[in-house]
Amino acid sequence: MSFLGDVAPPERPSQRFSYREDEPIERPFDARQLLRLLGYLRPYRAAVLVALAATVAGSLTRLFLPLLLGLAIDRAIRPGDLARLDAYALAYLALQLAYWALSHVRIRLTNRVGQYALRDLRRELFAHVERLSFEFFDGRPAGRILVRITNDVNALNDLMTNGVVNTLGDALTLLGILVVTFSIEPRLALVAVVVVPAMFLISTRLRLVIRRAWQAVRVRLATLNAHLAEAIQGMRVTQAFVQEAENALFFANLNFANYRAYMRAVRSNAHFAPLVELTGAVGTALVFVYGVALVVAGQLTVGYLVSFISYMGNFWEPISRIGQVYSTLLVAMASCERIFEILDTPVRVAERPGALRPARLEGRVAFEDVHFSYEPGREEALAGVSFAVEPGTTVALVGRTGAGKTSVVNLVARFYDATAGVVRLDGKDVREYALDLLRRDVACVQQETFLFSGTVRDNIRYGRPEATDAEVERAARAVFAHEFIERLPLGYETEVRERGSRLSGGQRQLLSFARAVLADPAILILDEATSAIDTETEALIQEALAALLRGRTSFVIAHRLSTIRRADLILVLDKGRIVERGDHAALLRAGGVYSRLVRAQEQFLAGTAG
Repeated sequence: MSFLGDVAPPERPSQRFSYREDEPIERPFDARQLLRLLGYLRPYRAAVLVALAATVAGSLTRLFLPLLLGLAIDRAIRPGDLARLDAYALAYLALQLAYWALSHVRIRLTNRVGQYALRDLRRELFAHVERLSFEFFDGRPAGRILVRITNDVNALNDLMTNGVVNTLGDALTLLGILVVTFSIEPRLALVAVVVVPAMFLISTRLRLVIRRAWQAVRVRLATLNAHLAEAIQGMRVTQAFVQEAENALFFANLNFANYRAYMRAVRSNAHFAPLVELTGAVGTALVFVYGVALVVAGQLTVGYLVSFISYMGNFWEPISRIGQVYSTLLVAMASCERIFEILDTPVRVAERPGALRPARLEGRVAFEDVHFSYEPGREEALAGVSFAVEPGTTVALVGRTGAGKTSVVNLVARFYDATAGVVRLDGKDVREYALDLLRRDVACVQQETFLFSGTVRDNIRYGRPEATDAEVERAARAVFAHEFIERLPLGYETEVRERGSRLSGGQRQLLSFARAVLADPAILILDEATSAIDTETEALIQEALAALLRGRTSFVIAHRLSTIRRADLILVLDKGRIVERGDHAALLRAGGVYSRLVRAQEQFLAGTAG
């Protein structure tokens, strides 16, 4: 039992959930990666050079302080020359002020340049992530990408703001102290450096242990936060299945693991400062004992001994910091590897040089023997799909889950590129168009509506930030969203909160419709877009869409017959192939796959109604 109280793990471990820790936090030193990282300082090389000059000047200034102190003792205090003592005191004060001013310049410049470089790196990383195609995000959790942009970039902070320039300053300080002390008395200098290997070993090894311990705390804390986020989001499920006790036990295990990691780090940290101070004290004691013997023997003056001891006091701190740079560098290498892994990920869906930029697409779409697979070697999602539609045509895509419906619309919007075959828009290969123009003229309303933090108005005009308030309201009225928006506490200025948590699923879907309508695309994609809308609202939406889709090409993926039956063309897909095509009446008469799907849905609805 501790005097702080009992600290014990939970009674039994919980294996219900598991979290895989991220990649190793340290990597071997890689000069190429370090040079690449330091390349982000290049735009600020003038400021870096000034900081280096200030560091060199500051190190030289600091070297004169102990020497000036010794000279004051030998040439002013011992002879009793007060005038000379005043001169030495003024010189000492001037050097201290100069050192303070140079340090101020160095600290401001190194931190400013370092933060500028990290800002540029973070901006480049985020811009690259925005250009990456959907396949990149398919295989990576969002949290893993977020850690790269935040935690891994932040892990470079010490190296970029202090490590490079300060290490140079510390190296100059050590070299200067060695030169001065060996000039004063080589034998005494040799006695002083006897403990340097031990000091450097302790500083390097123990700081590495401490850094690893605190990194382990960060990993445990990240796991704890991940579970908290999941537990809060899934609280309704937890309570519905009466799993509060199990969830609390799992949290208690994570919390205890975090506590143990923290205490290990504290214990490691508690050993460092005393050991470093003890080693430095041993070195200073040796210098003092041998120095006094030299003074007694008349081989060294008292002033030089005081200077020597003062130099020794300034000698241990740079050694400790240089030892710390090694462990900082290892952590930085791990972060660099993870950051550059993303930066080096090729943009699969890239814009060609001289891409086409017509004023507006007409909406003519053609698939010519298109094959597509999400990953090489996997079963094809589309296997030889061919069709052509004229502008203004409404196309319904029908089929079982995994038939390839979403893959078709993903290729139309060029979220992915076809493995083989050609997707054409207005007779041109879709890959020939500029991506921003293509995405502007192809709007997609998905089953899972994503709303950003901000107002209702901001979310509707997300695709057209320049739209006026009147245009926003017209778009909302067109899809019958205006009525419920007006009932919100602040109407169009109501904050939707994270992911639209204060709105119902149907309301979020209506806002996504209004967003697409306001964007005024040439091609509109509705991917199960009416799944969250009740039957009464859907009837209103169908009438609105009939007018809105007139004159523009649309692809509709839906299971509800009411959404499909008005389509000009229905494509029935199965295992990545088009097995039937035609309008609703013709496909019913054919008595094939579509007819069976319709009958199955009608029987299901009849059973539900009964």
